[in-house]
Amino acid sequence: MKNLDFGHLNMELKHQSPDEIINWALSLASAPVVTTNFRPYEVAILYACTKVKIDLKVIWCDTGYNTPQTYAHANDLIEKLNLNVHLYVPKQTAEHRNVTMGIPQIEDPMHKIFTDQVKMEPFNRAMAEHKPDVWFTNLRKGQTAFRDNIGIVSLSKDGVLKVSPFYHWSDEQLDNYLRLYQLPNEFTYFDPTKVLENRECGLHS
Repeated sequence: MKNLDFGHLNMELKHQSPDEIINWALSLASAPVVTTNFRPYEVAILYACTKVKIDLKVIWCDTGYNTPQTYAHANDLIEKLNLNVHLYVPKQTAEHRNVTMGIPQIEDPMHKIFTDQVKMEPFNRAMAEHKPDVWFTNLRKGQTAFRDNIGIVSLSKDGVLKVSPFYHWSDEQLDNYLRLYQLPNEFTYFDPTKVLENRECGLHS
């Protein structure tokens, strides 16, 4: 994967559909995964990927702080799309952490420890167990300053080919996509590690 010309690839893939991008990436893969947290518009990447590869491993790292609506949405999609979900959760319950730490503010030094516990450790454990060579995500241009510069394909810090088929899509385009395929969306989502919508969560930087 390190030998790929990412600049050239991103120029070429920009003019291809998500299905074409997914098929191309799968042709290179021996251990592909898609990650999700069931936030708004995640259904698009889950539907697009599993439409091409029905048994694709879906890595769900649940912080333990999702809203009831997000959990209901997740259950609905898992059943509707017959997702091959592999669930990863923190080693400490949210209730226990609420007593010992709570949810620290961004400027609090404990916030990094909190993020490591609820997001980074479960994610790293999942990646270590499944050892993917291709990683599908629903990252999009405009979400954060970092994501504005990665393109449709990039290499993760661990050398995994990261593929974002909807990278150049707007909310309006995704709304139309969801209507076309009659896919549900859910906006009552909470990420305790980001606080601000345009703040990078840590998994992709």
